[in-house]
Amino acid sequence: MRDLTPKRSDLDPIEIASRDEIAALQLDRMKWSLRHAYENVPFYRASFDKAGAHPDDLKSLADLSRFPFTTKSDLRDNYPFGMFAVPREKVVRIHASSGTTGKPTVVGYTAQDVDNWASLVARSMRASGTRPGDIVHIAYGYGLFTGGLGAHYGAEKLGCTVVPVSGGMTERQITLIEDFRPTTIMVTPSYMLAILDVYRAMGLDPRKSPLEVGIFGAEPWTNAMREEVEQAFDMHAVDIYGLSEVMGPGVANECVETKDGLHVWEDHFYPEVIDPETGEPVAEGEQGELVFTTLTKEALPIVRYRTRDLTRLLPGTARSMRRMEKITGRSDDMIILRGVNVFPTQIEEQILKVDGLSPHFQIELTRAGRMDCLTVHVEALPAAATAEAKAASARDLVHRVKSVVGVSVDVDVTDPGGVARSQGKAVRVVDNRPKG
Repeated sequence: MRDLTPKRSDLDPIEIASRDEIAALQLDRMKWSLRHAYENVPFYRASFDKAGAHPDDLKSLADLSRFPFTTKSDLRDNYPFGMFAVPREKVVRIHASSGTTGKPTVVGYTAQDVDNWASLVARSMRASGTRPGDIVHIAYGYGLFTGGLGAHYGAEKLGCTVVPVSGGMTERQITLIEDFRPTTIMVTPSYMLAILDVYRAMGLDPRKSPLEVGIFGAEPWTNAMREEVEQAFDMHAVDIYGLSEVMGPGVANECVETKDGLHVWEDHFYPEVIDPETGEPVAEGEQGELVFTTLTKEALPIVRYRTRDLTRLLPGTARSMRRMEKITGRSDDMIILRGVNVFPTQIEEQILKVDGLSPHFQIELTRAGRMDCLTVHVEALPAAATAEAKAASARDLVHRVKSVVGVSVDVDVTDPGGVARSQGKAVRVVDNRPKG
């Protein structure tokens, strides 16, 4: 892989500013954001008043803990435009979640919000190793999902040539990669694995592809998956983080030269980590639930938004801004199996250690009597698809999960192609337990 470390002179000055400079900017912007929310969003005025907190109470960054949290249900309760802090006529873009578990969460952007968003995605891409003039293949979904258009505007802002493919039609994706010669692909990690499978099925060597940088987001993925993709394509695999309620992709990003966690762009977002049970801040460096306050959002300011993502904050390395560790899972995606906390990423890590298994898997939850059961459906590699090899792989995975995660699971090793492919966010857990 080529060294794609950006030149220090190409960075935004704030990326390498002192911590005192960053904190001073954050405090100034946080005062504006809290007042903007309080004065223009009835929900925040009522929420702050109920908590006995007023924007004037913010004298230091530590005072933010006096203000109440915002949750996804708050956005749903104010559907569709009740959380907007500007007149609807000033909103130039609307995105929304899928709404598969209730009303969608709706987010809006002013022209300045869209410009800031594009600049932060461009910064993220530069940190990933992408350069002005590069061709960028965008396989994130377009539409109400923030991934496709967020990546698109950022790539254009950086000065790249954009191929707006969106998801699906994997063979066509590969044909365009081979013909157009993009050096960067932006895609979910699970769909990148599907692209890898089809590359091989088409008789193409992925290591000879033009791709040099993969910017993967929208779902948790492990360092083991990073190694799998990097080895297969001879490319850099870099993590991007975002969520629509806070902005979209580009809230934080790994730096290609270190790949040691995602630097939070703290000039626009203030991160906290709390105990997901008590809501209290955890000690510096401890794991907990990630919380964000936006510092510059005009249309939809967000105060102490509970992301449900689990991580920890660490000091900066390649940049001055703090890092968040790769997301290990979500507090609302955690499986409690016979008293043990289990995350899909823990299962994935063990799958990638079994030689005969592919990275494609799905977890099924069922209930036998009063006992919850977990079955891992995972594919055999073509070279290990005999009955004997599949049985051996299943035994190996059962042992590894029991030894490392601490739970007994069933393993169903299917033939190649037996697990449904994702063209967007992967559905890792299927809950077939009786309701009620």
